[in-house]
Amino acid sequence: MGSFLLVGGSSDIGLGLCERLVENQHKVIIVARDETRLKNLNDDSVVKIIGDANNEDVIKEAVVLATESGEGKIDGVAHLVGSLALRPPHAMKLEAFEEVIKINLTSAFVTLSIACKQMLRNGGGRVVFTSSVAGSLGLVNHEAISAAKGGVESMVRSAAATYSRRGIRVNAVAPGLTDTRLSYPITKSENSKKAAVDRIPINRINEAEEIVTTINWLLTDAPDNITGQIFHLDGGMSKVRN
Repeated sequence: MGSFLLVGGSSDIGLGLCERLVENQHKVIIVARDETRLKNLNDDSVVKIIGDANNEDVIKEAVVLATESGEGKIDGVAHLVGSLALRPPHAMKLEAFEEVIKINLTSAFVTLSIACKQMLRNGGGRVVFTSSVAGSLGLVNHEAISAAKGGVESMVRSAAATYSRRGIRVNAVAPGLTDTRLSYPITKSENSKKAAVDRIPINRINEAEEIVTTINWLLTDAPDNITGQIFHLDGGMSKVRN
């Protein structure tokens, strides 16, 4: 039995991951802003903290609770915070761009810095971040999210190097279009959904469960020699020509 912290746990991926971890007898601490999304999480193995992922005090509290739940050790952290803002640079105000960076990249750094400080005391642990296919592939109107997620991916590689000899493994998943609430602006229209699917070699979008399965594996069962990796869960979109 382990202890895990999910930052941004009210997302569809976060809720699915929480369910998977609890099924496997783990303790879970969830940080989320939307309390209504957590109303069905009533298991004694789950502790809910309502707050902003950019608030250092909130993340510190969550890490302390996760450590206490793990009897002095936090086994893994998943940063699942994300946003979607699809506008070209000439139509996006600076404030909107900075908000995308804050939500996706700054909060990732806050989680990384605070979680790793505790994991150094642990003697190790695992941290998983969520990027996007836009972090490595140029997509129309994705400049803001590409900048943010590209930053996450670079940070993951550097953090993996920094902590490689201290027992901390840092990786990321980079999903393509996935059937979740976040993707609804794209999937709500059959025309826009079809246009997106046509760019994917396997000719379909991701199921949320596929992302959950990969993150759960990285947190719990992946070999110790996997670190600094970006797992491209995009149906081949970023690597395969169809």
